[in-house]
Amino acid sequence: MGAQTETEVEPEESTPPPESGKRPGLLRRLWRRRPVKVVLALFAVFLTWLSWSLGSALTAPGNDSAVARVAEWARDHHLGPLVTGLETAQYKMNPPKVGGRPTIALGPTGPTPAQSGTAAAENKHALAPTVTPIALAPLTSPAGDPLPGEGAWKVIGTAQGVPAVQAAMLRPDNEHTSYVAAVVSMDQRLVKFQLHPGTDDPGPDNWGVPPNIPPEARNGLLASFNGGFKVGEARGGFYLNGVTHGTLTQGAASLVFYKDGHTTVGSWGQDVSMTPDVVGVRQNLRPIITGGQVAADVDEAIESGWGLTIGGKFFVWRSGAGVTADGRLVYAYGPALSVRTLAELLHQAGCVSAMQLDINPAWMSFNYYQPGADPGAPTPTKLLPDQERPADRYFEPTSRDFTAVYAR
Repeated sequence: MGAQTETEVEPEESTPPPESGKRPGLLRRLWRRRPVKVVLALFAVFLTWLSWSLGSALTAPGNDSAVARVAEWARDHHLGPLVTGLETAQYKMNPPKVGGRPTIALGPTGPTPAQSGTAAAENKHALAPTVTPIALAPLTSPAGDPLPGEGAWKVIGTAQGVPAVQAAMLRPDNEHTSYVAAVVSMDQRLVKFQLHPGTDDPGPDNWGVPPNIPPEARNGLLASFNGGFKVGEARGGFYLNGVTHGTLTQGAASLVFYKDGHTTVGSWGQDVSMTPDVVGVRQNLRPIITGGQVAADVDEAIESGWGLTIGGKFFVWRSGAGVTADGRLVYAYGPALSVRTLAELLHQAGCVSAMQLDINPAWMSFNYYQPGADPGAPTPTKLLPDQERPADRYFEPTSRDFTAVYAR
């Protein structure tokens, strides 16, 4: 090859890589811009608030699960549609099973008064009962031939030597036959009721009653059960000892408590109203039984009328309470219940007026108690073993309202 001429082009030198210092320079320039500073400052404030707000919800008193606490926090901060969407998706992936047989015993699993040595010792020399026990007819499951023990009443609490609280278990429909619901009958001649507020709902105020059952208030304790929806979602109010949260609403289904310890269920302004003897009112939606008949609209407006928090799904954990013609208070709860099957359980148990209570499995429970050597330390037992909340739920401050049941 010949020598390079003047017309030949020298090879271009390769472009040197960008200096490593240019990126920090860009970041420094961005940081100097006021809009960027404002956005970052607002983001820092948001993270600080989020940590404080959610942290406060997670560390609040009580034994609510972390999932329940986060869900309630989200609903309280206008994220209800997101929670409902997640619940709906979960339900679609895991709908209630159709067919099958129950895997739990069709009767209380804890000690009953007949099995309690302490109770037997206390009643050994007791006088003859002054109250005649009410004979309860067995409940019939629509699922067909009864399983052993199905629908039979079992005593889970006594007073004055007489059955005061009795429970029966049965399959609530002929489709979801592997699920069991429980029905409880409470004889108001023998028991009395106390409404308790929750720390979050209805929230703190001068209620005159604690958000738990302390040791000094456990003597004679027979049972406890959950309240209703959050007051802001219940379409009604909560009243206790002269203090009201929400608004007591005409036509709302109402669980009403009186000075003498008895309670009833009715439509506010029609069956029940404010009188000097009323000490507590817990309203929740509209009645599901009126005048001895299941309400005609129990199959209508399922989501908007009977429970938005679970996304209006039909067969879910539900609870309810009603009153019978002979004055008994009846409570029912269980999984895979529709509004209609809940109402039919209460109706079959004799209710002439009834209401739905809470429907979220994280909030409902029925617990019964057997006395021991220490009156302040009765043994708690879950009526349905598959209920989510622990048996001693109401021994600690709880976020939701509830009712305690005592022997008279």
